[in-house]
Amino acid sequence: MHINLTGHHVEITDSLREYVSSKFLKLERHFDQINNVRVVLNVEKLQQKAEAKVSLRGTEVFAASEHADMYAAIDTLIDKLDRQVIKHKEKLTKH
Repeated sequence: MHINLTGHHVEITDSLREYVSSKFLKLERHFDQINNVRVVLNVEKLQQKAEAKVSLRGTEVFAASEHADMYAAIDTLIDKLDRQVIKHKEKLTKH
């Protein structure tokens, strides 16, 4: 799994990069056929935004999250993506 992490109006520190990669390992445990992940971290005034597009085998999954804290925004983003990836995996196994 390749994670492409970019930031708009925010500097991507090593600790932030480590946090994002450790959280995306959770997704890889649920579904191992993740090809590419594009994560955009954005700061607009007091809101911290995290967006991600995950390329799976056969489809792409997108989620976005906003919070006052960047780490909390990443946590809710991972939760949203986790639900979508599990739903996609269940669709594949049902066929």
